Amino acid sequence: MTLKPRTVLSMEQALSLPYATLRMTHLGWRVIRIEAAPVAGGGLPGDPNRYIGSKIDGEDRRSYFLAPNVGKESIALNLKDPKAHAVLKRLIRELDVEIFCCNTLPGRYQSLGIDYDQLREARPDLIWAGISAMGPDYPNVPGYDPVIQALSGYMEITGDPNGPPMLSGVPITDLKAGDEVYAGVLLALAEKAETGKGQRIDVSMLQAAASWLITTLPLIDLGCETSEIGRAGNQHRKFVPTNAYPAKDGFVYIAIGSDGQWRKFTEIPKFHGLANEQRETNEGRTQDRDRLIADIAQETVKYPAAELVADLAKAGIAHSEINTVAQARAMKAVMDKLTATNLPGGQTLRLQPKAVDHAGTPTSFAYPPGYGANTQSLLSEAGFSDTETAALISNGVAYQGVKTE
Repeated sequence: MTLKPRTVLSMEQALSLPYATLRMTHLGWRVIRIEAAPVAGGGLPGDPNRYIGSKIDGEDRRSYFLAPNVGKESIALNLKDPKAHAVLKRLIRELDVEIFCCNTLPGRYQSLGIDYDQLREARPDLIWAGISAMGPDYPNVPGYDPVIQALSGYMEITGDPNGPPMLSGVPITDLKAGDEVYAGVLLALAEKAETGKGQRIDVSMLQAAASWLITTLPLIDLGCETSEIGRAGNQHRKFVPTNAYPAKDGFVYIAIGSDGQWRKFTEIPKFHGLANEQRETNEGRTQDRDRLIADIAQETVKYPAAELVADLAKAGIAHSEINTVAQARAMKAVMDKLTATNLPGGQTLRLQPKAVDHAGTPTSFAYPPGYGANTQSLLSEAGFSDTETAALISNGVAYQGVKTE
């Protein structure tokens, strides 16, 4: 990588923004999480995700929190206190922070002192990025991934056509929004290299999700059948007979993406009898969809999955057995790309791979910080004296958690 490492301050929680900044740590950048300082009579402090899942290291680093937050630092500030706003600006100036991110309600930006115009007072060329449910035009609309999946139509096009609407198996709108922040920041850095100016980036989870409705949303104005934009189960809406088919001992997914691939498929002796004149074209196969899928299933169920996979591989047909997550991880193409961190007891925890390889960037990352673990050291780095830091902590402006190595 020739791109120099940057410093990022991120007021983050949940998954969408921690995922975006995780991609920045994958580049070798410094990412400092800002979390709310404890308030009297309040609940658990900081990111709620800290307390989700099985206990790994104390109360505030449970299993659900680990993967998105490796390689980061943590500072706890009470941004409801105006005195913390000055601290935040000083951190931006003194730590050479080029990028500030947040994923709280836009209606709270000004009162927390994190609005773009407020923070660019500390650094005029600051790149500022925020994620919210529906963008700043809807400043008080909350949103989590499942709600956005429901709101954006995703649930209505996911699942069995005869069953209920269904969520995706991964938090797809969280991750999409995070990717948009990551891409937006990189684009802003490229533009800044030419203009010398920073910019504000607002990511609406709903808009980002709707941008992926590329195979369904445009069909509305074309007077399409409801079935073309509804739930299709494991079938492809357009390419027939792409589907998951039963084997004698499991399932095999078969993807037929062209008429040429259909001919290759029916040249396999097991499936020779499925060919007829109508089925030579995708249009004909679509008209005969239900009967064709039933006919294929009647054949595939006679054979072990391994035998079907061997035949399909030999014919050059895209296919797969239905892997568990553990089986997917065990594939060499995935296993060779895994990232890692070390648990406090020394055990290596294997993590998901980076989305894309970048030469010269790290693959092993520091264990996630405890809540507020780096508050004191970061304030010191920003030039606060021990006396000033002690006063900020004693007055509830900042909070020093348990230090981590």
